Amino acid sequence: MLEFRGRRRSRRPLALGLAAAVAGLALIVPSVAAQPPDDDVRHSNNVHPVANVPRQGPLRESTHSDLAFYQNYAFQGSYDGFTVYDISKPHKPRTVTQVHCPGGQGDVSVSPDGSLLFLSVDYARTDSTCQSEQGSYEDPNSWEGMRVFDISDKANPRYIKGIKTNCGSHTHTMVPGKNTDDLFLYVSSYNPDPAFPNCQPPHDSISVVNVPAGSPSDAKVVAEPVLFPDGGAAGTAGCHDITVYPEYDLAGGACMGDGALLDISDRVEPRVITTVEDPNFAFYHSATFTNDGKSVLFTDELGGGGAPTCNDEVGPKKGANAIYDITGSGDDRELDFQSYYKIPRDQTDTENCVAHNGNLIPVPGRNVYVQSWYQGGVSIFDFTDTTAPKEIGYFDRGPVNEEYLTLGGSWSAYYYNGYVYSSDITRGLDVMKVTGPGMGHAKQVQLDVLNPQTQYSYPE
Repeated sequence: MLEFRGRRRSRRPLALGLAAAVAGLALIVPSVAAQPPDDDVRHSNNVHPVANVPRQGPLRESTHSDLAFYQNYAFQGSYDGFTVYDISKPHKPRTVTQVHCPGGQGDVSVSPDGSLLFLSVDYARTDSTCQSEQGSYEDPNSWEGMRVFDISDKANPRYIKGIKTNCGSHTHTMVPGKNTDDLFLYVSSYNPDPAFPNCQPPHDSISVVNVPAGSPSDAKVVAEPVLFPDGGAAGTAGCHDITVYPEYDLAGGACMGDGALLDISDRVEPRVITTVEDPNFAFYHSATFTNDGKSVLFTDELGGGGAPTCNDEVGPKKGANAIYDITGSGDDRELDFQSYYKIPRDQTDTENCVAHNGNLIPVPGRNVYVQSWYQGGVSIFDFTDTTAPKEIGYFDRGPVNEEYLTLGGSWSAYYYNGYVYSSDITRGLDVMKVTGPGMGHAKQVQLDVLNPQTQYSYPE
């Protein structure tokens, strides 16, 4: 989601109970999975809602954000911490624990062995801990960046350390090391301002954090590569999100005014191969490669995620996905535009709706994508023919508020081991099953870990 830094931007931390205040963590909140509440849920015949876990506990009023997965666990970020779910029974997900640790927007990832969780903080705090208070962007001693947790015991996450990064961390991407067991985090942030000592313009860079194998307490920023030495497009001042495809040494950088193809063969010094600027795009938000690495999809978060853009007035080319084939080789590769995709269902003027986060469903021989659209719901579409994407399934709730524009809907929707999990901003966690041609084969692809912005190939 698009954020604007400013003197008035703030979020009040929720009050903690005595025990949680001492520990800095709010733990073990019981819950019972239920069928999604009766709020005018509509879906195609091949999409079957199976469970909903409402917001709860210390995160009951918090904006829920992104998801990551490890074995039978799902991790849901929020602006005030994160939740751990046991999804061994997808139709009955169970809340294992919640960690109250304010500092939006709570982008999450987990290490390949499931022992570490990384959490993005993009709001100024007085320090890096979970007991921190709201800070000021104009204070040079304020803190933003990455938090690292030990989640070896899923019921008892333990805070390890914070890593301060330039302009904080709006999102981050976990990148496996090359010829090393070390991990790297590509930290994306933006909105520099001369008044902010920790976020000075032009900020055409990202932060690279090294997490040494076996020694996460020694994690630190090791590089701040400048991706756009010429400044990039007029609207570019950093990146919103980066998706990596390690086995191809590629990354897709969604960098505000630029869609970028990056070479990450040197994990510490990623570099831009080529960029694209689409006149219909307001804000390059995220990216996903096809399984063969020959095409890439970029999303446009028109209106910052808070506007009703899924209507005839805005039209089908804005607030949409743009699909590109990757042509050429080496440093001569280019992005060749093929088509746009936007959900075909109009939404009301009280529903924020625009292209947001998703991933591939591993259907052999096809490009099938599941994607969140805020209050536009969850869309599943086939873009095997990159020139003619077509929706093949959907899940769509009614508006959060029928009278006033109110932020809500699916922040992210990801396929994982046979089911789609949707993180709903105000309604918690939705689980759904997708049926139809190819879905049986997709279910045979079983992963141990999924960080959706870290892509791995699956058997065709």
